Amino acid sequence: MIDDIKANLVAMRRVLGSMSATIYEASSGNEALALCLDHDFALILLDAHMPDMDGFEVARLLADDPKTCSIPVIFVTAAYLDDLNRLKGYTFGAVDYIAKPINDAVLLSKVTVFLDLHVSKLRLTAALQELEKRTRQLEEEIHERKRIEKQIRHMAMHDALTGLGNRMLFLDQLSREASFATRHGSMFALLYIDIDGFKQVNDNFGHVVGDRLLAAIATRLRSAIRHEDVAVRLGGDEFAVIMSPVSGSEAAQQKAQMIVACINEPFSLAFNDAQATVTISASIGIALFPTDTEDTDELIRLTDQAMYAVKKSGKSGTLLVSDLAAGV
Repeated sequence: MIDDIKANLVAMRRVLGSMSATIYEASSGNEALALCLDHDFALILLDAHMPDMDGFEVARLLADDPKTCSIPVIFVTAAYLDDLNRLKGYTFGAVDYIAKPINDAVLLSKVTVFLDLHVSKLRLTAALQELEKRTRQLEEEIHERKRIEKQIRHMAMHDALTGLGNRMLFLDQLSREASFATRHGSMFALLYIDIDGFKQVNDNFGHVVGDRLLAAIATRLRSAIRHEDVAVRLGGDEFAVIMSPVSGSEAAQQKAQMIVACINEPFSLAFNDAQATVTISASIGIALFPTDTEDTDELIRLTDQAMYAVKKSGKSGTLLVSDLAAGV
């Protein structure tokens, strides 16, 4: 309540004293503005005509401040019936007028309405904040659920030991590449890889070292292929690489020979608090889609056949399906 006449403040306090609200009083515009810096008010009852700074100037300053611009202001003035002053008050942000001398019932009624609106606003704000909080929680739950689902899908499609794709991912990717190649007239290569000498490592050093060797092979395999290629572990000591796209049999064979050379390098593995150095090799069968076949099951069979032909011929090498068919 802002009024430069003490009696007016006393009269308004008498009427409003029974309300469940804390009432602050100011006898000047400057005092009122100072109070607004320290408190968040539900309603301001403002005398329009005061010395030094009148109510219109106070209302203008309140309206210009983001902290106070939303506080409803009721002008209390004997000039209520003056349309020009009333219009001026609305221009400066007044929401209502109360005429002097003050009618107790009118004052109580209007203040009650605005306080009820303030309470409703607080409840709505609290509800919106709670809704926002729950929305954030829901978004976090959805994000976490998607993360878990992605992790589950990754686990379902990848080999736990090596981190490479597994047979399920291999068959899915092979089908995708075949469809793409058929639609766009492109070509891809399938490299079927079997590790030579892996059983001896398992027998001599145990399955722990064997598992470490498989993980190390996977690391080398990843480093030997292009970003767009897909490497998988089919099971045991068998791996595969889908090269897409590929320009032809020569490029596929060069990559396969690079993989053989990479795997032929000795591996140093931890063994009983020491390091064990093991040497293995790789036999690789190579087939081209659609040159060798347009059927993915047949493509797998042909590369497997070429790979076993390499092993029978002395291991550690590569063989194109086309060369196998030609008897090379």
